[in-house]
Amino acid sequence: MGVRDIFFIGVLMGGVATLSAGFPRSSQPHRTSNPTDPAARTLAEADAARDVVAIVAQVNERLRQRRDKQHATASGPASELAAMRRASLALAGSIPSLEQVREFEALPEGARVDRWIDALLADRRCADYLSERFARVYVGTEDGPFLVFRRRRFTTWLSDAILENRPYSLIVRDLIAADGLWMDHPSTNFVTVTHTEATGRPDPERLAARTSRAFLGIRLDCAQCHDHPFQNWKQADFRGLAAFYGGVHANLRGIHDGACDYQPVDRTTKQPTPVAPRVPFLSEILPAEGSPRARLAAWIVDPRNPHLARATVNRVWALLLGRPLVEPIDDIPAAGDPAGILAALADDFAAHDYNLHRLIRTIAAADAFRVDSASAAADGPSDDDVETWAAFPLTRLRPEQVAGSLFQAGSVATLGPRSPWLLRFMAYTGGNEFVKRFGDTGEDEFDARGGTIPQRLLLMNGDLVQSKTKEDLFNASARIAMQAPADAQAVEVAYLAVLTRRPTAEEAAHFVKKLEGTRGDTRKRILADLFWTLVNTTEFSWNH
Repeated sequence: MGVRDIFFIGVLMGGVATLSAGFPRSSQPHRTSNPTDPAARTLAEADAARDVVAIVAQVNERLRQRRDKQHATASGPASELAAMRRASLALAGSIPSLEQVREFEALPEGARVDRWIDALLADRRCADYLSERFARVYVGTEDGPFLVFRRRRFTTWLSDAILENRPYSLIVRDLIAADGLWMDHPSTNFVTVTHTEATGRPDPERLAARTSRAFLGIRLDCAQCHDHPFQNWKQADFRGLAAFYGGVHANLRGIHDGACDYQPVDRTTKQPTPVAPRVPFLSEILPAEGSPRARLAAWIVDPRNPHLARATVNRVWALLLGRPLVEPIDDIPAAGDPAGILAALADDFAAHDYNLHRLIRTIAAADAFRVDSASAAADGPSDDDVETWAAFPLTRLRPEQVAGSLFQAGSVATLGPRSPWLLRFMAYTGGNEFVKRFGDTGEDEFDARGGTIPQRLLLMNGDLVQSKTKEDLFNASARIAMQAPADAQAVEVAYLAVLTRRPTAEEAAHFVKKLEGTRGDTRKRILADLFWTLVNTTEFSWNH
């Protein structure tokens, strides 16, 4: 049997496996993690859900006080399907599948969103997606120096840590202070990504900049060349932080600490000047013993140092709602939390052992996440809606969210680790190509930028959109055309698959009329046109 024959059989088996999923019904089992299965919810998850009630009530009260102070009116609650879509985009990087929507609606009303959050946090897709989002903060988006940096190993390690809900403080401690080879100890890639050929060592100043922004929420690197013009940070503060990494060496044994050799040029004498490790504040909690990086890590994760918790809460809030609670996300101003919402969440996060899953559940249960995106104000949306979280903020989907949603909308079954290998391979390669052409946002995670004409053309005429909306046997539109028993149901299912909502009466009437009396290829073509139309709506490309 030739290679071409083997490849053909593989493709055929993949196609058969895809078709065997069948048209989704509410009674079908979930293909990844099933929120309808009581066994899938552990006692720990149930306890966690009850445990967040008090802090959620506190956050909601402070949100209300903030609105009242600005005389802003809160919008009504969002639909459960809207909250489901938001959570899926934020935590898995894709809209939910039609299969998942059916299972979601089979749950008891009022408990659906919380159960969906639990299911997502137990799903490898969520851990993989969050791993990539956090990795952009830790190591950037480039591949880095090949010989001493393995980005894939790093994101896999981070995904495992997020999936098992390892305390975030332990993750941070490993990132800063771990020793060993970057392949055997993937957390050391946080250090090795800054390796420079000129010195043969990691760059202390790049590490200090990333450490201050990612773990302290402070742009201490703005004082790298001179004292900060607007903050209290001095050049000595930045250099003192960099000195903790001044003794890091990389050799055949991997990363390890040696004698500190950080000697930046003094701006007055123009001569290299040795700098000793020192922290910019709270020096009284810096341990006296241990290696420099171990001491720095212990100082950062110490519960008495509020900056790690504040920076993490602000970033997780931004991941879920599309914009940070306090801006800029990596330079939190001292007076940037007038209602005390960030402080309340940060205190709770630290008090509960830096439990990342619990923090996600808490923010997702708060009114700011569950409120409608439509303004309740009589004169329409205003700046107060944004400043007070009176309405859910409208944000453009990130490129990988658009790509993931296009693939998922084209399949009635859930795409994930248990999908046929061919589908996973196509989603990986096709998604990467789409993001490359659409334009990756890089490390500017929450940069508010407008859409471009090439992006709009890519959605209208790009290969991925065309392949996922054409009347192909494997596409959702064709399967709906063949298996939906009535025109009205076909239109409803198309809207659920693409927009995670049902059509309005006017929308349903318009498209049902288009389908009336059609059969076979004509019916498939009209459903494919409907999918293409929905994919190209503004609604599809925004989170709301």
